[in-house]
Amino acid sequence: MVAGAKYRDIVREIALDHYGYVTTREAVEAGVPAVELPKLAARGGLENVAYGLYRVPYIPLTRYDQFAEALLRAGEGAFLHGESVLALFGLADVNPRRIKVAVPRRARPKLPAFVELTQVRDGVRTTIYEGLVAQPVADALLECRGRIENERLLAAAKQARSEGLLTAAELQRVRKGFRT
Repeated sequence: MVAGAKYRDIVREIALDHYGYVTTREAVEAGVPAVELPKLAARGGLENVAYGLYRVPYIPLTRYDQFAEALLRAGEGAFLHGESVLALFGLADVNPRRIKVAVPRRARPKLPAFVELTQVRDGVRTTIYEGLVAQPVADALLECRGRIENERLLAAAKQARSEGLLTAAELQRVRKGFRT
């Protein structure tokens, strides 16, 4: 097997687990030399999305791709935040123009207009939904107070509970959060 084909296979395997995306760091950790990624891109096997970020073009698109791209562009420690967590699950009828991504440290990556970066303190709870690091749904609902009507958020909490996204205790915490 030719080294280029082997590298393409490794990159494809990584990308299949990340909505079609692969970072230079992930590729290098898997044994693909960093210099091979621009070569694969020049041959049409990859699309260069941003510095150190590529996408395998023949991996089918999903509704989560833009969320994954936003997180990868923001860098290590980034997670979906606020309205973007609700949008991930179709809760509270939110359809933000920008994907809200939080980072625990100061970051200045060059970001496209569809990504909004927010710095948050260290120690914020995160979880993983659909392979994407995110603020827990309960925390995101409470985070959106004042920006989304309380009735919509409470209805979203009830929907989230019925879909298994909130435990009974989390639902009670959210309801209590709206009473205070």
